[in-house]
Amino acid sequence: MLNVAILGAGAISDSHLQACRQFQDRVRVVAVADLYPEKAAAKIAQYGLPAQVFKNHTELLAGCDFEAAFLCLPPFEHAPVATALLRAGKHVLTEKPMATCLQECDAMLEAARATGKLLGVVAQNRYKGPVVKLKAVLDSGLLGRVLHAQVDSFWWRGGRYYDLWWRGTWAKEGGGCTLNHAVHHVDLFQWLVGLPDSVVSVSRNLAHDNSEVEDFSTSILLYPDGRVGQITASLVHHGEEQQFVIQGERAKVAVPWQVKAMRQKENGFPEENPDAAAAIQALYDRTPAPPHEGHAGQIANFLAAVAGREPLLVDGVQGRRTLELVTAMYQSAHLGRPVALPLAPDAPFYTREGLLRHARHFHEKTRNVDNFASNEITLGRNLGR
Repeated sequence: MLNVAILGAGAISDSHLQACRQFQDRVRVVAVADLYPEKAAAKIAQYGLPAQVFKNHTELLAGCDFEAAFLCLPPFEHAPVATALLRAGKHVLTEKPMATCLQECDAMLEAARATGKLLGVVAQNRYKGPVVKLKAVLDSGLLGRVLHAQVDSFWWRGGRYYDLWWRGTWAKEGGGCTLNHAVHHVDLFQWLVGLPDSVVSVSRNLAHDNSEVEDFSTSILLYPDGRVGQITASLVHHGEEQQFVIQGERAKVAVPWQVKAMRQKENGFPEENPDAAAAIQALYDRTPAPPHEGHAGQIANFLAAVAGREPLLVDGVQGRRTLELVTAMYQSAHLGRPVALPLAPDAPFYTREGLLRHARHFHEKTRNVDNFASNEITLGRNLGR
């Protein structure tokens, strides 16, 4: 039985607590910590947990016996809290994004290496059935060479979304929709397609005047083999339609699941290629879905990795790769030029100080609330289908 502490009692903690409820034979939640202890107490009561309340990780380490921690904190707290817990000998699973800059990622990775403890980063879409099946199709080679990959990470948030005290600032949130909403799509992109050689990006704030950060960005990713990637992140798209589309030499596949295959007629114009589409569909159909999806799938893997039964699928190295791609997007958008990868430690946006110095403020934040009465959030529309 693994004793786990939950740090952060906001809306995303429900995904972790519900997953822990599924695996009661393997995990016991013994503590919930939050800056507002009444929120932690409310979660404990809601889930009927035999757990203690703490205000922060310092109190938690001094007053509770546990082996692992799930971080459901604002992004600016991920690195210092994770590093302290790892140094104290605890395994850590942190929510996205891994940190607010690459320097923080490297400090977290060093702490994990020094202590031998596991550092996982939440990327729950890797554990959704259609994504697992899509990866099997890509790995099979049935598409031929990938030519173009496209992500539309479309969300919609009203102006009050950025009234929460830590949102909408470079210092606390580390970025806007590119980092904090599209991060899961960016993770899937780098996992399935790989990191590019260079990135060209633009970003804007189109509709949120209480936010320093962007609510829209679009990026072109260039690869050494000639393939092209395209990632668009938005908080202004009504309907929140999201998709991941990959165009190969022989066919197109997408999540939400779709397969289309064309071949040329004698004059070069297209016609359907039902045999190619059928072969891809057959592979998709026979690829099993994961036994647990989303956060439950990721937490099941984390628990198994702590027990030594399987490798950790999304570790700190994977989390850093995703943040490196986001960082390159920001550097390109804010400095107005293409950015080559990998990013060196002297890159303008590598450190938190560099981010704060170079990132432009689209607006200045003038309204702040401590909490919202509603704890309801949305986690994306289409990647589970």
